[in-house]
Amino acid sequence: MAAPVVSSVSPNQGPASGGTTVTVTGTGFTGATAVRFGTKLATSFTVNSATQITAVAPSGSGSVNVTVTTNQGTSAQQVPFTYAGAQAPALSGISPGQGLPAGGTTVTLTGTNLTGATAVRFDGVAAASFTVNSATQITAVTPAHAAGAAAVTVTTPGGTSNALTFTYLAGPSVTGLSPSQGPASGGTTVTLTGTNFTGATEVRFDDVAATSFTVNSATQITAVTPAHAAGAAAVTVTTPGGTSNPDNPSAYFFFAASPSLTSLTPAVGPTTGGTTVTLTGNDLLGATAVRFDGVAAASFTVDSATQITAVAPAHAAGAAAVTVTTAGGTSNPLAYSYLAAPSLSSLVPTQGPTHAGAVVTLTGANLTMATSVRFGATPVSFTVISPTQITAVAPAGPSGPVTVTVVTPAGTSNGLIYARTDAPVI
Repeated sequence: MAAPVVSSVSPNQGPASGGTTVTVTGTGFTGATAVRFGTKLATSFTVNSATQITAVAPSGSGSVNVTVTTNQGTSAQQVPFTYAGAQAPALSGISPGQGLPAGGTTVTLTGTNLTGATAVRFDGVAAASFTVNSATQITAVTPAHAAGAAAVTVTTPGGTSNALTFTYLAGPSVTGLSPSQGPASGGTTVTLTGTNFTGATEVRFDDVAATSFTVNSATQITAVTPAHAAGAAAVTVTTPGGTSNPDNPSAYFFFAASPSLTSLTPAVGPTTGGTTVTLTGNDLLGATAVRFDGVAAASFTVDSATQITAVAPAHAAGAAAVTVTTAGGTSNPLAYSYLAAPSLSSLVPTQGPTHAGAVVTLTGANLTMATSVRFGATPVSFTVISPTQITAVAPAGPSGPVTVTVVTPAGTSNGLIYARTDAPVI
């Protein structure tokens, strides 16, 4: 059998650093034991067939002859492979273009002449690691670096590339909330102030995402609170630069339970207002308003989480819904009745004996809730017949006139005169 013959190589040139995959074409390649580029053995080779071998060029320089050796000998043809001078690498893209100051972001660099890269640097700081994927791509892991822009370069035997910018993003911080409390049912629009909010991807109240949010600027976000159990919740903002500190005491939102009312005492009063009403219920702390049919109480005091003392405002006669409002919302309503003041128009009879026992019929208006009938300062027994009529038993007293009045929770009526006369003497 004859020695192998090499007729061509493709490609016929490559970098001085080696690594070029070369297809060697010829005859008699079966059982090849060596492929050489000049005097250097190929880094590796594969016999594809009797007429083709794939070999990886070693490092070298200048123009060298490619030969194949079998047990029949070594090819004698002059088939050159030229080592070109190493070309400087060039970068054209970096993805992603930003990451955390802590490092650890995997970045893909694209460009040309990246084979044989010996270093990838971020502002002069070596990448945590890198892999040359091909002559046009390198994968690198960013090192730790201060927040800000960093120049990324690749170095090969051909030199150092142009620089591309990788931005190390500062983490966000929340320094204030307004308002800082709202109902547990959610829906409160909260303005977050802080730093480095640009590109925010998430706002959370504890682990619950905000219903919605808008990044107004690098220092302000408007977010709508989600529903959340009553109590304090840490508010955090997440951006490509990380998540803000959840332990910052300035970044807590208090979810307030909705207030509820169970009773009010007294439940009636005059239309002129001024009645001190005690409201009992739950979650009343922080009350911002007490209203009677939408009209603010003349004043109120939060005595405890379960009690408020309020002064009723003036209001037309009739029922009024009383509510309490806190950061947790507005309570259920309880009924408070405004009563018109009682009035008297007549007494029948208008006179009687000095001894007790005469039954007097009082006629007037708003008498239903009478609590007392008085002859002068003396209270007497009475029966409410209707809103316009009461019967009362006149007490004993000296002869002469006495003023009769009716008292209800709405006040004391006008007075009418009842005259006592002495019995005739025989």
